[in-house]
Amino acid sequence: MIQKVKQKLFILVLLFFPFLTTAQESEKKDGIKFGGAVRYNIISTDYESSSDKTDPQFTWDTWRLNMDGSIGGIDLSFEYRFYPSSKTHFLKHGYFGYKFSDVVYGKLGVSQVPFGVLDYASHSYFFQAPYYVGLEDDYDMGIKFDITPTDDIDISLAYFRQAEPNGSGPDYSSRYAYDIVPGMGAIVDSEGNFKQAYASLSELNQFNARVAWRFVPNWEAGLSGQVGGIYNSELDKSTTSGAFAAHLLGSFSNFTLKSEFIHYNYRANDDAGNRIDVLQMGAYGGGYPGATADEAGNVNYTGCVATKANIYAVSLAYSIPVNWGPITNIQPYVDYSFVDKANEHFYDTQHLIPGFMVTAGPIYAYFDYAMGKNQPWLTDDFGKGLGSGVEDAEWNKRFNINIGYYF
Repeated sequence: MIQKVKQKLFILVLLFFPFLTTAQESEKKDGIKFGGAVRYNIISTDYESSSDKTDPQFTWDTWRLNMDGSIGGIDLSFEYRFYPSSKTHFLKHGYFGYKFSDVVYGKLGVSQVPFGVLDYASHSYFFQAPYYVGLEDDYDMGIKFDITPTDDIDISLAYFRQAEPNGSGPDYSSRYAYDIVPGMGAIVDSEGNFKQAYASLSELNQFNARVAWRFVPNWEAGLSGQVGGIYNSELDKSTTSGAFAAHLLGSFSNFTLKSEFIHYNYRANDDAGNRIDVLQMGAYGGGYPGATADEAGNVNYTGCVATKANIYAVSLAYSIPVNWGPITNIQPYVDYSFVDKANEHFYDTQHLIPGFMVTAGPIYAYFDYAMGKNQPWLTDDFGKGLGSGVEDAEWNKRFNINIGYYF
């Protein structure tokens, strides 16, 4: 009861805080601008199985529509994406924005969760490991306030009632960012034995706070906190989950550095009320494969996502201005992530992605040599690795070229 009262008071403070400031007349001109992008992938893989005769593959990655503008001082930002290869489409973000003062800007709708390095912790096409557990470039439905009390400090406070709405598709995974969804998870006993456990889960009543400080020019340090409910519809009860991040990013000469540490604990129960060690997350029209069992019901391997872990991520890039016809910049980079799972019976996840980006007018092309170990997107057995993982996981490899035209 006390916890519910505290939640309601926090929400009320969050809702009415901006009105305590002085509203500012908008200096923006009324109007709506439309844009979008079309992207393709060229893929060549070296995974666990023998070579694929269709390799390399030329695939249609995505096409998207954007709408941004302002009318009467109220801003609008909207993006809808289509992924033909995944046979799904969905809203990436869509919100109303309003500048309450020179200090406070509010957003209502589906907006980016203020957590860790923004907007991305990576330089490559593949993101960093936090993305695959819902902690990088995540979007949810709620209200957010960006506050700039000084030129050197940024503060974000947000309340998200739920994850972003599901797009096309029959399940709960037609979305851009990974979120907790209903599905098969697992329970692990003290001897490392796995038991399948179905959990009817969703995200509910999440609170976020982020503070970033530019302590010297071009350098930023920050802390983020996240507390929210994981709701089980079968039990009609929520458990409390949490995450914490510390980040450092900056630029020197032509170098750019992004780094962060994340700890998360997704405390959740299955439909029988038991605490689970692995839960289901989904995006792009499908969840990670759930726990697999033999005829006797013994589970020897599980996909999905470990409920508790530390994540270390670092990305370094170097920008090279050029004048080669339409090409104006080449940016070599390297991304590295390590997921240290708390359960002693689980095996860690790593990925290492060297590559470079080429900028040519409206075209951005990423050339990546992605290497992953227990990485769910770098394996023949798609989606497995972030749960228990496997002890003898190979370093799988994928050469990927992503070419996008942005307008």
